[in-house]
Amino acid sequence: MQLVFDNLPFLLKGAGYTLLLTIVSMFFGLIIGLVVAIARLKGNLPIRWIARFYVSIIRGTPLLVQIVIIYYGLVDYGITLGSLTAAYIALSVNAGAYLSETFRGAILSVPKGQLEAAYSTGMTPWQAMRRIVLPQAMRIAIPPMGNTFIGMLKETSLVSVITVSELLRQAQLLIAQYYQYMPFYLGIGIMYWIMSTGLAFILERFERRLAKAY
Repeated sequence: MQLVFDNLPFLLKGAGYTLLLTIVSMFFGLIIGLVVAIARLKGNLPIRWIARFYVSIIRGTPLLVQIVIIYYGLVDYGITLGSLTAAYIALSVNAGAYLSETFRGAILSVPKGQLEAAYSTGMTPWQAMRRIVLPQAMRIAIPPMGNTFIGMLKETSLVSVITVSELLRQAQLLIAQYYQYMPFYLGIGIMYWIMSTGLAFILERFERRLAKAY
């Protein structure tokens, strides 16, 4: 493990990219997921079918295939993206599909009587959604959303195939230099575990604080 400690700054740089990819992708994934969930619940028939088709395609294909299509496949149509940009897009679009199902289930779990009560006070459907339904739905969605967040942290390792310098890619570069596999893979395994545990702790604290508000 001495090799890991000697090259720790190099690996920490990759861990920084891993966290950045996770946070940025989840931020845009949350926006995409919320829009798609509302589209499936409140949109007209064509909008609902488009949203449903998007979720079906993304959930039905591997993330690795999506990354490769966005980075390599779009070149055939004259669209060339940087590796980091392609990684952000692929991870965000993937997270958005899964989060849309989380949000949709959470919104549907809010009792309909609360919507009827909101309408009786003169609220519009959008006001009722924003002020009554979404705050409660977000509280319900936090645990499964946290699982998606942690899963995304680990799935960022797949963008190493398009040479993004995240944690796994940094380890692969060191392996090519030293011809030692086990120390580096064990090292990054521990680093992924520490980051996942830290994120789980933060999300748990956030969930408890949100629960107290209700």
